[in-house]
Order: sequence, then structure tokens, then C-alpha cells
Amino acid sequence: MALPVILLPVGVDEAALDACLGALEAATPAGTSVWLADDGQAGPRAQAVIEHWLAGTQLQAEYTRRPRAIGEVAHLDQMLSACGDADVVVLAPDAIPHPGWLAQLSDCLARDAAIATATPWSNAGETTAWPRVGEVNPLPAEPARLALACAAMPLLHPELPSAVTHAVLIRGSARRRAGGLDTHSYGSWYAALVDLSLRMSGLGWRNVLCDTAFVGRLQEGRPAAGDMEVLATRWPVWTARLASFLMDDPLYAHRGQLQQRCAQAIMPDAQRDLFEACASLPGAEPV
Repeated sequence: MALPVILLPVGVDEAALDACLGALEAATPAGTSVWLADDGQAGPRAQAVIEHWLAGTQLQAEYTRRPRAIGEVAHLDQMLSACGDADVVVLAPDAIPHPGWLAQLSDCLARDAAIATATPWSNAGETTAWPRVGEVNPLPAEPARLALACAAMPLLHPELPSAVTHAVLIRGSARRRAGGLDTHSYGSWYAALVDLSLRMSGLGWRNVLCDTAFVGRLQEGRPAAGDMEVLATRWPVWTARLASFLMDDPLYAHRGQLQQRCAQAIMPDAQRDLFEACASLPGAEPV
């Protein structure tokens, strides 16, 4: 089965982008399609990072740049629309993918036709944060060990209040049926993704955690000014549901199981060598 296309909207932080592209290269199978799309945001240093990476990548990568910015949500909507009904992953420009992440997300979506979005664990994933929910935890020190632990997790695919922006695999047919992103009401991908998730949920699809994948991030996604007020007006029960999820932490036991499996994971030498590059990513800290 072909892996989904990765959409990476380019940010302005060249150091974060460099770390993201390095992790993407190390953790993603050669030949995977990646679209780096620049909404006229990247400066000369970020463009230099992209050019250097494009020259050496084993991924099937394409870079586009708009002459003038049209805004985060409109830009992402154009990217998603250009992919038609294809299932695509939207990856944050400061994300740190871990080994096996893309295949695990793809397998998760394939297991249940009712899944509209699959979101992996993250150190900075709000409802999917690990090891502590709702916090920006340090980046894991040993991505390869954590990837092995994730791959051994039970396939529960629990429901989330909405998908999360560090990395999300979106079913193309569900996105099209729900009407795509609302480019007029929201200024951030954070809020537009929540809105899209809730519309797809209302049509009978599910937004789930992919138990077997992990994508780190330097910081959490944030709403733009006024976005939360629009969400609260359009979806009056969502804020309470999110707050309840964060306080009650229904994934507490699941999160603890991942921590236990990570502590017990044994890295074979061959895998240790294979993932050496991931284990030494910039910014990695002990969990």
C-alpha cells in the first residue's frame, strides 16, 4: 500500500525547519512524497535550508513558494484541495517524526473506514501529549526506543475531542464530504482543524489517537486571536469537552502503558544503528 503524501507548510524558524527536515529524512521511507509549501513566509536562511535538504533527500520532495502570503488556513486549504480525495498527512514545520511514524498512521486509518483523522502521540500534543497530558514535555531522548514501544502498543484507537496539529493524517473523502477548511472564520490551522474534525464527527466519522506512532514537536499549536471565541459560538460543547478530557485524562492508563513499554524496550544492535541519526536529533532531552 502506498504511503500518504506529506504536506509540510513551511514556517519562518529556519532552525526548527532544519531539525524537522532532518528527522523527516531519518524516519520516513525513501521515495515517500513530500510537499513543502511556502506561503511567502520563509526568509533567505530558511530557503537555504530547504535548498540544501532538497539536494540530498531520498524522499520524493517538491517545494513551492507563493509570491504573496494568503494566510495559514487558506494556504493549507489550497494544499489539501490540490490533493483531491487522497489521504494526506499535515506535518507541523517544527515537528520531529519518530521512526515508523508514517506507516503506523497509514495502518491506523486503514483499520477502520470510520476514522477521519489519526493523530499520533507527541511530547507537545495537548490531548495526545506524553508522558503528561496537556503539557509541553521535553523531546524524548531515545526516539528509536520510543518508536519500538509505540509499535508494541495495543490498537485501541481511542476517540479524541479533535485532531491535533503536530501531525495528523486526514482521510480525503471525509474532508471533501465535510467541505474542507473554513477559510473565512479562522486565522489558525489549530482552530480550523478543530472545526474540520467536529464537522467530520457530526457526519459519523471518528477522530482518533494512533496508539502506535509518535511525532515530537518543539511547542504546541496555538489559536489566532478570536479563534476560540468563534469555536465556542459554533461548537458550544467543545470547550467543555476539551477541558473535561484534559482534567479526567481518559488515556492515563494507556499513557502509563507506553511509558512502561518504553522503559522495557530492548534495542537490537541493527535497529540501534539504523536509528542512530534519530537518537541524536537537535534538542533531544531526557524524558
